[in-house]
Amino acid sequence: MRRYLLPLLEFVVMLCAGCATDQRNQALIQTLNAYASTLRWGDFQSAMQFVDPKVREAHQPTALDLARYQQVRVTGYDEGPGAVPDGENQVRQVVQIGLVNVNTQSERTVIDRQTWRYDPEKKRWWLTSGLPDITQQ
Repeated sequence: MRRYLLPLLEFVVMLCAGCATDQRNQALIQTLNAYASTLRWGDFQSAMQFVDPKVREAHQPTALDLARYQQVRVTGYDEGPGAVPDGENQVRQVVQIGLVNVNTQSERTVIDRQTWRYDPEKKRWWLTSGLPDITQQ
């Protein structure tokens, strides 16, 4: 009986480990989609909720930063090839964001290099690179 019990137990452990990874990947897909949707609507205030709380606390956007976000409309959000693993609980993603200045109607594109970290305790992905820098040329 022991001869069958040990392989069965190993199989169950491997299956559970696979479920955790699948759950983490599913959470990543949902988080990236929700963040992209939030930015596509130009809701930078709500996008702050995706930023890691430690990063948010250390780098609060100034009133000037918030005013700059109000001056642009997002016209495009292109993830390119998507998220690439960068360690056990981290992924990187490069996104092109199209912006139009509401005052001048000039259009430009900024590159947002995102880093996302998975928090296994909260089972949640956090943006550690902060909101996109829309002042870059």
